Amino acid sequence: MLKPVVATGSSPFLERDIAVARSAGIQIGELSRRTGCNIETIRYYERIALLPAPVRSAGRYRVYDTADVRRLAFIRRARELGFTLDEIRTLLALSENDEQGACAEVRELAAGHLAEVRAKIADLRAMERVLADAVRRCAPGELPGCPIIDALSAA
Repeated sequence: MLKPVVATGSSPFLERDIAVARSAGIQIGELSRRTGCNIETIRYYERIALLPAPVRSAGRYRVYDTADVRRLAFIRRARELGFTLDEIRTLLALSENDEQGACAEVRELAAGHLAEVRAKIADLRAMERVLADAVRRCAPGELPGCPIIDALSAA
């Protein structure tokens, strides 16, 4: 039986090319479908180096592998939780770090983000109270003028 032969030194990306070939490469449309991430967003993440630049097929199509699917899913989930792109970059770097302190750094970053989320929730609750009061006072015909317009006009 014949065994496949690879010429050494034929490409600087040879190792990744072989790995992608073995994992039956994924094109950008399929990556988008699997992760629920818009194609333009995937390209943006590549431009800002949040997602590594993929190898290209002979036809110049981007070819991704399962590691890219996992990384993009991680990025998407972190965005859904409200982490900034810089925070996600830090989280990705820490996720690749096997040092003991990495988990503590991730916890610290997440705790800071949680504090920001809680502050936003408090602000939203205050906004809800103001709007609910204005809507409640705005029974048609009961008061002259409009309490909602008055609430929006108040300094």
